[in-house]
Amino acid sequence: MELIKKIKQAEAEAKEIIEKARVEAGQIADASAAERSSKFEEADALRRQSIESAVADAEQAGQGEVEALTNRETGKKQGLVDCAKQKMDAAVNKIVAAIK
Repeated sequence: MELIKKIKQAEAEAKEIIEKARVEAGQIADASAAERSSKFEEADALRRQSIESAVADAEQAGQGEVEALTNRETGKKQGLVDCAKQKMDAAVNKIVAAIK
């Protein structure tokens, strides 16, 4: 009788140990999932920040290129205007000289 009692007590203790292990495994799995989710959110935030930074850098570089091209083309335009003015002045002087 005593042996049966000890066996039943051992079985109860084994079930209790198994249940505790099952609960701990569930807690560990939950903690791991929460940590994984947190790491994913952190990586996603860093990715978004990197993208925003790259876009801002590209916009700034593009604006610099636009300004450089605008300045260069304004210089070319002014050169053409000056050249045309010189030719017009020369033509006007030629016509005035021919009329005299």
